[in-house]
Amino acid sequence: MEKGKIVTIIGFIIMIFGLIFHLQGQSIVGPESSFMYSNPDWITYGIQISIVGIVILGIGLAIVKRK
Repeated sequence: MEKGKIVTIIGFIIMIFGLIFHLQGQSIVGPESSFMYSNPDWITYGIQISIVGIVILGIGLAIVKRK
């Protein structure tokens, strides 16, 4: 598998995790027993993690397009 595709997949997975963490912080998904559930800090952390995932995804797409 090409490096660009691997980087793209990793970026997508990180972005999805960030979205899940954000939604848990907002009390939308996840068990109520989770330390992330209804925790405003995780709303911010989820957004930051998603942004990092989007950047990594963009780098992966740029690598794929360059080749």
